[in-house]
Amino acid sequence: MAKPSWLESVRAAKKTSLLQDGKRKVHYLFPEGKEMAEEYDSKTHELLVRKWRQKTTLGAYGQWEIEVGEAAQPVVSLQMDFLTESNSNPVFIRKDTKTSFQWRIRNLPYPKEVYSLSVDQTKRCCIVRTSNKKYYKTFSVPDLDRCNIELNEDALSFAHANNTLIVTYQKPKEILSLEDEIQRELKSMKANTDGDVECKTQ
Repeated sequence: MAKPSWLESVRAAKKTSLLQDGKRKVHYLFPEGKEMAEEYDSKTHELLVRKWRQKTTLGAYGQWEIEVGEAAQPVVSLQMDFLTESNSNPVFIRKDTKTSFQWRIRNLPYPKEVYSLSVDQTKRCCIVRTSNKKYYKTFSVPDLDRCNIELNEDALSFAHANNTLIVTYQKPKEILSLEDEIQRELKSMKANTDGDVECKTQ
């Protein structure tokens, strides 16, 4: 049997939606047991957070894995500061716009001319490297993987400012159309603002 498309999977998922603090928060439970949680700006409808979790082999849910957005920073006491990660290490975060996938890599002080971008079609990943060999990073674009869309190196670009490398991948028209369909699906749920949550299953 053919694998359902991503849009079909979204429509088949059990979904709950809530409007809170200027955000639309949506929880998905897929038939195979995976969970996905998203947060959208309620005015612009831009995706702010997407995270996943699934059950372990023992049946308990594992930790949330963030695909888009930034993890909430834990409160650390002054006595525990010596255990925290150095704030000079590169920090890799995905923050999308309406028309592009975008990644921000903080704490990269090297000049713009040392950076280069490429794609590996075999491994379906993008690659950031520096000519001074101080930084190397590979990352995938799960949205393209879910829709079986090939990576296009021409869609990649980058900028550098304030010790941050901003990598941009222009969304193909198939993704833009898909996101519009998903927004229509979510808007049809008419999530409440009083703490009640609407559940919808196709």
